[in-house]
Amino acid sequence: MQVTVKKLTELTTTEFYRLAKERVKVFVVEQTCYYQEIDDQDETAYHLQLLTDDGQLAGYTRIMETKAGATFGRVLVPMAMRKHGYGRQLVAETIAKTKQLFPGKTIEIEAQNYLRDFYASFGFTPVSDVFDLDGIPHVKMVLKD
Repeated sequence: MQVTVKKLTELTTTEFYRLAKERVKVFVVEQTCYYQEIDDQDETAYHLQLLTDDGQLAGYTRIMETKAGATFGRVLVPMAMRKHGYGRQLVAETIAKTKQLFPGKTIEIEAQNYLRDFYASFGFTPVSDVFDLDGIPHVKMVLKD
C-alpha cells in the first residue's frame, strides 16, 4: 500500500476526477444524500489517498485545519475494496497524518452515528448528541490523546 497526501493544486486533473467521481458515487448516490459534495473546503484541504500497489484507490480522506484544531472527513473505501481492512488502515493513516500536519491540535470529527464504535476503537469519544447532517445522523467526536 502507498499513501499520498496532496493539496488540490498538487493533484493532477485525472487524480481529482477519480476522487470526485468516487466521492459522488459513495456520498451522493450510494447514501442517497443530495448535497454539494465538491465544496470550497477542497481548495484548502489535504487529500489523502490510500493506493494499492498497482495504483487502485483503496481509500480516501480529506484533512483540514479548523479554528479549534483539525478535522478529517469524506472518509471512503470504494465498494469493490471493502471487507479487506482498508477502512481501519485508512483511518489510522489519516490520524497519523493529521497529527503530523497539525501537531498539538485537537482532532474533532463529525462521524456518521452508525460508525461511532468504529471511531471509538481509535480513541475518539462522542462530545455531542446525535444530530442530522444532510439527512444522515451524525455525532461530533474528539480524539483522546
